[in-house]
Amino acid sequence: MSSEPTENTASGDEAIGFDDLTRDIAEVPAVEVITTVAVHLMSAAAVKCGLAEGGAADKDLDEARKLITALAGLVTAGAPEISNFHAAPLRDGLKSLQLAFREASTVPDAPGAGPGEKFTGPVYS
Repeated sequence: MSSEPTENTASGDEAIGFDDLTRDIAEVPAVEVITTVAVHLMSAAAVKCGLAEGGAADKDLDEARKLITALAGLVTAGAPEISNFHAAPLRDGLKSLQLAFREASTVPDAPGAGPGEKFTGPVYS
Protein backbone atom coordinates (compact mmCIF):
# COMPACT_ATOMS: atom_id res chain seq x y z
CA MET A 1 0.00 0.00 0.00
CA SER A 2 1.34 3.40 -0.94
CA SER A 3 2.09 5.95 1.75
CA GLU A 4 1.91 8.86 -0.68
CA PRO A 5 -0.70 11.47 0.21
CA THR A 6 -3.80 11.64 -1.92
CA GLU A 7 -6.29 14.43 -2.42
CA ASN A 8 -8.43 13.02 0.38
CA THR A 9 -5.58 13.02 2.89
CA ALA A 10 -4.51 16.63 2.45
CA SER A 11 -4.26 18.48 5.71
CA GLY A 12 -5.04 21.91 7.05
CA ASP A 13 -6.74 24.61 5.03
CA GLU A 14 -6.15 22.81 1.74
CA ALA A 15 -8.32 19.83 2.75
CA ILE A 16 -11.49 21.83 3.29
CA GLY A 17 -10.81 24.71 0.94
CA PHE A 18 -10.99 27.13 3.86
CA ASP A 19 -9.99 30.14 1.77
CA ASP A 20 -12.74 29.36 -0.74
CA LEU A 21 -15.35 28.91 1.99
CA THR A 22 -14.35 32.17 3.64
CA ARG A 23 -14.62 34.07 0.39
CA ASP A 24 -17.97 32.47 -0.40
CA ILE A 25 -19.56 33.38 2.95
CA ALA A 26 -18.10 36.88 2.74
CA GLU A 27 -20.03 37.45 -0.50
CA VAL A 28 -23.40 36.38 0.94
CA PRO A 29 -25.61 39.28 2.08
CA ALA A 30 -26.78 39.14 5.70
CA VAL A 31 -30.43 39.09 4.64
CA GLU A 32 -29.79 35.87 2.72
CA VAL A 33 -28.06 34.21 5.67
CA ILE A 34 -30.86 35.21 8.06
CA THR A 35 -33.66 34.06 5.76
CA THR A 36 -31.87 30.79 4.96
CA VAL A 37 -31.44 29.97 8.64
CA ALA A 38 -35.08 30.89 9.27
CA VAL A 39 -36.26 28.58 6.47
CA HIS A 40 -34.19 25.72 7.90
CA LEU A 41 -35.70 26.29 11.35
CA MET A 42 -39.20 26.41 9.83
CA SER A 43 -38.66 23.19 7.93
CA ALA A 44 -37.31 21.37 10.97
CA ALA A 45 -40.14 22.67 13.17
CA ALA A 46 -42.75 21.58 10.62
CA VAL A 47 -41.30 18.06 10.64
CA LYS A 48 -41.28 17.97 14.43
CA CYS A 49 -44.91 19.18 14.51
CA GLY A 50 -45.82 16.16 12.40
CA LEU A 51 -46.58 18.21 9.28
CA ALA A 52 -44.13 16.46 6.96
CA GLU A 53 -44.51 13.29 4.96
CA GLY A 54 -43.54 11.14 7.97
CA GLY A 55 -46.42 12.60 9.98
CA ALA A 56 -46.81 11.22 13.47
CA ALA A 57 -43.66 9.11 13.16
CA ASP A 58 -41.53 12.28 13.16
CA LYS A 59 -43.66 14.25 15.62
CA ASP A 60 -41.75 15.50 18.67
CA LEU A 61 -43.38 18.54 20.22
CA ASP A 62 -40.56 19.11 22.72
CA GLU A 63 -38.13 19.51 19.84
CA ALA A 64 -40.68 21.55 17.86
CA ARG A 65 -41.05 23.97 20.79
CA LYS A 66 -37.31 24.60 20.84
CA LEU A 67 -37.13 25.16 17.09
CA ILE A 68 -40.14 27.48 17.03
CA THR A 69 -38.79 29.50 19.94
CA ALA A 70 -35.41 29.85 18.20
CA LEU A 71 -37.18 30.89 15.00
CA ALA A 72 -39.27 33.47 16.88
CA GLY A 73 -36.12 34.96 18.41
CA LEU A 74 -34.38 35.12 15.05
CA VAL A 75 -37.36 36.64 13.24
CA THR A 76 -38.06 39.15 15.99
CA ALA A 77 -34.44 40.26 16.28
CA GLY A 78 -33.70 40.11 12.57
CA ALA A 79 -36.85 41.74 11.18
CA PRO A 80 -35.68 45.35 11.65
CA GLU A 81 -32.43 44.48 9.89
CA ILE A 82 -33.85 42.68 6.86
CA SER A 83 -36.84 44.91 5.97
CA ASN A 84 -40.51 44.10 6.06
CA PHE A 85 -40.32 42.70 2.52
CA HIS A 86 -38.23 39.78 3.80
CA ALA A 87 -39.59 39.65 7.35
CA ALA A 88 -43.32 39.46 6.55
CA PRO A 89 -43.23 35.94 5.03
CA LEU A 90 -41.06 34.76 7.90
CA ARG A 91 -43.56 36.14 10.41
CA ASP A 92 -46.39 34.41 8.54
CA GLY A 93 -44.54 31.10 8.55
CA LEU A 94 -43.74 31.48 12.23
CA LYS A 95 -47.39 32.17 13.10
CA SER A 96 -48.49 29.15 11.07
CA LEU A 97 -46.05 26.94 12.96
CA GLN A 98 -47.16 28.35 16.31
CA LEU A 99 -50.79 27.58 15.42
CA ALA A 100 -49.87 24.09 14.14
CA PHE A 101 -48.04 23.44 17.39
CA ARG A 102 -51.07 24.53 19.40
CA GLU A 103 -53.29 22.26 17.32
CA ALA A 104 -50.93 19.29 17.69
CA SER A 105 -50.71 19.65 21.47
CA THR A 106 -53.01 17.49 23.54
CA VAL A 107 -52.82 20.06 26.33
CA PRO A 108 -52.57 23.49 24.68
CA ASP A 109 -50.42 26.17 26.26
CA ALA A 110 -52.11 29.22 27.75
CA PRO A 111 -52.17 32.25 25.42
CA GLY A 112 -48.73 33.83 25.54
CA ALA A 113 -47.07 30.65 26.86
CA GLY A 114 -46.72 28.80 23.56
CA PRO A 115 -43.44 28.36 21.72
CA GLY A 116 -41.90 31.68 20.76
CA GLU A 117 -44.77 33.69 22.21
CA LYS A 118 -42.47 35.43 24.67
CA PHE A 119 -41.03 37.09 21.54
CA THR A 120 -44.16 37.46 19.42
CA GLY A 121 -46.91 37.85 21.97
CA PRO A 122 -49.93 35.54 22.11
CA VAL A 123 -50.91 33.88 18.84
CA TYR A 124 -54.57 33.38 18.01
CA SER A 125 -56.15 31.78 14.95
